[in-house]
Amino acid sequence: MADGVMIEATTNDKPDSCVDVHCNCPVLWSMAQQFCYVRLSNKKNKGGYRLINLYPARARRIAATYARMYLETEEHGAPEKKGRYYWMALGAFASKTVACTLETVQLSYTRLVMGSTVREGLGEGNFWLFMDIAAWHWYYSFSPTTFDDCVRSRNTDTYVDEVKQQIKKFPWQSDALPKIHNLMVKPEVEEGFALVKQMETLPDGSDKQKLQLQHLLAMAKHEQGNILQNLIYNNPDFAWWIKIQRADDKELRQNYGYPTRGFAVAASIFSPGLEVVFTSQCDTKMPELKNVAPKETKLEDYDSRMDWISSVADQFHQRMIKFKSQMEGELATMAGWVGTHDGVIYPDELSPQ
Repeated sequence: MADGVMIEATTNDKPDSCVDVHCNCPVLWSMAQQFCYVRLSNKKNKGGYRLINLYPARARRIAATYARMYLETEEHGAPEKKGRYYWMALGAFASKTVACTLETVQLSYTRLVMGSTVREGLGEGNFWLFMDIAAWHWYYSFSPTTFDDCVRSRNTDTYVDEVKQQIKKFPWQSDALPKIHNLMVKPEVEEGFALVKQMETLPDGSDKQKLQLQHLLAMAKHEQGNILQNLIYNNPDFAWWIKIQRADDKELRQNYGYPTRGFAVAASIFSPGLEVVFTSQCDTKMPELKNVAPKETKLEDYDSRMDWISSVADQFHQRMIKFKSQMEGELATMAGWVGTHDGVIYPDELSPQ
């Protein structure tokens, strides 16, 4: 585990003896949070870690972690239970989409038109969603027997001092943590993990598939409603640029005072499209492997966005049923991005593996 989280216990001088170490809920949640931090960091030669700077590299490591969790190849994974973390599979494709969006030439030009609003919004949302959702899954894998006892005690204010101090240095933390209530549990998370427990008892088949889709939608409501809506879509500047991107001349005149479509055209051309591609690649020419948002989708509006995401979830679910090995092959490819390089490896850092 990362630096700063140590558990001390009294030992004795008897050879081959054991001593019990009791970790309370704040310690366990601190360990889960440290896992998230380490995954997005490079190790220093002399100990400690540094958070990588490059947003697309963070997004690819996040996609890798989600894929590994679904595939049960992550820390404390249980291969015989593969399929219980169903949201993680779609989450991997979604974070890959964020990485691709951040890497596009369009977004580079977008910064000339829109400043850094879009880039920073995507970076903040993806980072703090990961800090939230990956920790729930890591903890459950690590200690499912204590998960119910500790699920309602997660709160960054109660973490061990070393981790609390570390979190204060995280990007956007002063803006993000109040909006997402210090990563405290929400009903959708409890619902999602109740369904995980049910899935663990079922063999592969239609009954399990029904629960997988229910789990996926519960977790999607959490990430979209409790995390991303509060973090970025309620941000007036971020929402404004989204509206500008899709605005026509009449709407610009009425709402923003622009006399021509020129500004909207620039914003539209230089902004990334709204689509999810069900491959490890950024794009595909095969329409059955992508889901493009309807033109009427209002991305900043939760209900409108969820209508599209529900469509994405349905298409994803059907592909996971009919083409499971192909989809899991794409996830395995993304799982290999766990050591994606930062833009710069500093002299005191080890190259990621």
